[in-house]
Parts: sequence; structure tokens; C-alpha cells
Amino acid sequence: MNYSLGLYEKAMPNTLPWEEKLTIAKKSGFDYLEMSVDETDEKLARLEWSKEERESLLDLMHKHDFYIRSMCLSGHRKYPLGSPDEKIRQQSLDIMEKAIQLADDLGIRIIQLAGYDVYYEEGNAETEHYFKENLKKAVEMASEKGIILGFETMETNFMNTVSKSMKYVKQIRSPYLQVYPDLGNLTNAALASDRSVYADIDQGQGHIVAAHLKETVPNVFREVPFGTGHVDFSKGIEKLFEHGVNRFVAEFWYTGNPEWEKDLVQANEFIRSHIEKGA
Repeated sequence: MNYSLGLYEKAMPNTLPWEEKLTIAKKSGFDYLEMSVDETDEKLARLEWSKEERESLLDLMHKHDFYIRSMCLSGHRKYPLGSPDEKIRQQSLDIMEKAIQLADDLGIRIIQLAGYDVYYEEGNAETEHYFKENLKKAVEMASEKGIILGFETMETNFMNTVSKSMKYVKQIRSPYLQVYPDLGNLTNAALASDRSVYADIDQGQGHIVAAHLKETVPNVFREVPFGTGHVDFSKGIEKLFEHGVNRFVAEFWYTGNPEWEKDLVQANEFIRSHIEKGA
């Protein structure tokens, strides 16, 4: 079975220079790196990189024959597309436009888009309206550059399943808006619904471009070590393979363990063993 397994950037210490991140991820057995552009000022500043800074990172990728091929864009948590505040909505579109340009410059093919209308406040019909309105604009921007936007299934009720993501995919009807689900989040969402994880994945037929492989336990969505939670990776990956999904990212976090490099190797081995079973 042909597939690619990427590493989530935040699995490594934030202080590492890019060259170390690339070389360590490659040495640990991964096939590519997923860049994080989260809501922190530090990560959002990446969107303002100069031409020279972008070219420098490209040179490093070519030098080590190891590439950044997807972007996890969670900066919209702080600046959501569905915000009732017009100024914040404009900021959200600015972030989107700059993220698409950065992806284009670095050779990134897929931007994982957080499935939130709003995050730090209660959503309503107004926030959903603004979300859809600005989502259309975001997809138009992405289509111009040939970059695919893929909805991440999140931990909040707004978009915690493939089915809920598909509502917007069907409304927008563009090849540049697809679904990039998180298997851990889907597993938690299934606990609160009558549909299984695998039946939910079926709802995305023809529209799932990649998947996050993350461990969870009920009501806990982050920093759960692989193999200690309730995600059935083998069965989930088998179902994703059925739908032609061959790109995965191992999503986990560096939490201060001094032996974090061993964690990368172990995560790689753990995930690949389940990919082989799923195949």
C-alpha cells in the first residue's frame, strides 16, 4: 500500500530551528512535515515572512530532501471567519489570504482549516451566516492558487463530524474545499451520537483528502499518548483506505519530555504498525 505519513510540527520543541525540525522528523522515519500556523503571535508572524525567509526554508527542504507539504491553520480560533465583529472577520480573511500565499510559496498542497464558526464565544445563526459567507471567499482565494482547503473535524459541536463538514462542502461545491478529519476527534464525537466513526467517514466519500491520526479518551482531545486511549487506529485507517485516503499526519505534542526524540520514533512505529494492519 502506498501512503505518506507526516509529522505534526508541534510534536517537537518550538525552539528548534527549521533545519533541525526537518532533519529530526526525517531521521525519525516520517515522510513530510505539517506546519502549524496557530493563534499565537509567533506563529501568525510566519504569514509575514519576507521573500528571502521563504526562499531560505525552501533551500533547507531541498538540501535535506524533506518537505513541508501541509499546514494546520488554527489561527482562526482567535480570528474566526464567523465573528460578529466586522474587524475580526476582516482579520480572518487576511490570515486566510496570507496563509494561502505562504502555502503557494512553500509548495504546501493542503491547508487544514479549523471547523469553527467562532471559538471563544457562543455561536448562533449570525455567526454561522458570516462563517459561510467568508468561507466562500476563502475557497475562491484557494482556488486561484490551486491550494486545497480541508476541514478539520473539531472538538466542538459545530463541526465535530465528517457529516457536519460535508454540509458546507456540498453547499460551496468547489474541488478546493474538502474534508481533512481527525480520527481522535471523530472517536469522541461518536460517543455522543448514534452513528459510528466508520459510518461517519462514509459520509465523506470522494471528499476526504488526508487524516490526522491522534489519540483521545472521552472528553479529552489533546496530549493523550498513543496506545493509551480509545481510538481504533487499525479499523479507522482501514476505512480511510477504502475511501482512497493515502495521506496521514501523526498528531501529538511535545510536552517537555527530555526524551522527546524517542517519542517521535515510537509514534512513527506505532502509527505505521496500524497502517499496515489497516491495509
